[in-house]
Amino acid sequence: MILNLNEPSKLPNTAWIKPQKFIGVWWEMHLNKSSWDYGRMTGGTLVPHGRHGANTANVKRHIDFAAQHGIPGVLVEGWNVGWEDWYGNWKENVFDFVTPYPDYDIKELQRYAKSKGVKIIMHHETSGSVTNYERQMDTAYRCMLKHGMNAVKTGYVGRIIPRGEHHDGQWMVNHYLRVAEKTGRYGIMVDMHEPVRPTGLHRTYPNWLASEAARGNEFNAWSAGNPPAHETILPFTRLMGGPMDYTPGIFETKMDTYDTSRHFVVHTTLAKQLALYVTIYSPLQMAADLPEHYAKYPDAFRFIKDVAVDWDDTRYLAAEPGEYVFTARKAKGSPNWFLGAITNESARSVTGKLDFLEKGRNYVATLYRDGDGAHWKDAPKDYLIERFLVNSYTELELHLAPGGGTAISIKPATPADMLRVPMYSAR
Repeated sequence: MILNLNEPSKLPNTAWIKPQKFIGVWWEMHLNKSSWDYGRMTGGTLVPHGRHGANTANVKRHIDFAAQHGIPGVLVEGWNVGWEDWYGNWKENVFDFVTPYPDYDIKELQRYAKSKGVKIIMHHETSGSVTNYERQMDTAYRCMLKHGMNAVKTGYVGRIIPRGEHHDGQWMVNHYLRVAEKTGRYGIMVDMHEPVRPTGLHRTYPNWLASEAARGNEFNAWSAGNPPAHETILPFTRLMGGPMDYTPGIFETKMDTYDTSRHFVVHTTLAKQLALYVTIYSPLQMAADLPEHYAKYPDAFRFIKDVAVDWDDTRYLAAEPGEYVFTARKAKGSPNWFLGAITNESARSVTGKLDFLEKGRNYVATLYRDGDGAHWKDAPKDYLIERFLVNSYTELELHLAPGGGTAISIKPATPADMLRVPMYSAR
């Protein structure tokens, strides 16, 4: 109802809008493994410190990983000048949205990404200086198209300029609409971070694929983070307004892995991170962790590769705000279904009937579930993968660990599957 109260699409052609997954040079900065900025200003000269994440070699490594695993996009943050003096200064002229740092070869990366069948996703952080961004939007979008990019992630960290305006004020609401309208005219998809909470305007501007507008996974890297109940509340609140770029898929959940002085954690099991790809809707979904962590767990990463981002149907099989959510979604134009079940800090069992499956047809369900000893704090990477035959008469019973979850892919069974995969029975 919220969606359909908005005006119909204002875009004459939407064929270029492609829901997709992406990885990125992003999480490593939140981990302090690398930095957004290229260096420090010393005597009026920008001196490199050697920790810049958005360098050509590192971006190529991400492009290679994306191409190897069939992921269409690579987000790159920290590529452009201005990050050395961006945060907390309430400064008018912060970022230049067309000039890369010296170690970021934008033309070479365009060529390399194209050769691999991958597209780079542009990043435009404004540092709250929105007037600065408004003056440069046309130039920035033309630069994107020149270099083969048709998706942008915007950011609005900090106090807003014009001074006296606020993220949720009318002036900024109008700005977000201007961005959606203008990117639509240029043929650019947009993902807005730090925006106003959405109200279904992606119907009017379908190129507005996603927004943040709530506490995402990044908060877990440098704060007390989101409690295990957080993601069980979002479907009843924030997600009512539209899709959310939550940045799921964190496999290495303990921050002291990178820095022994940082004791923050992601309050989740690995299996729950997989389930979030279903319970949190976004047609622009990030595989947010580092490529090397996915390489350690290729069997679990398989679900991220397989799960759809665009859907024909959605069913809520069981849910209670702040307690648990069990969601099923049918992939667009496909007989495949994907299910996600998550819980808060309490272990529990949830059940769900598969009566939405085509009657008279057998399917293979691959369950990515919490292991018997899994716990968001003590054993987050304890998971099991099981395969069963299911049909429209099956009722699943899932056992979720504290802060845990289960992700399930359901695909039509082949004759070979019928011979070697056991029929599901509740345990």
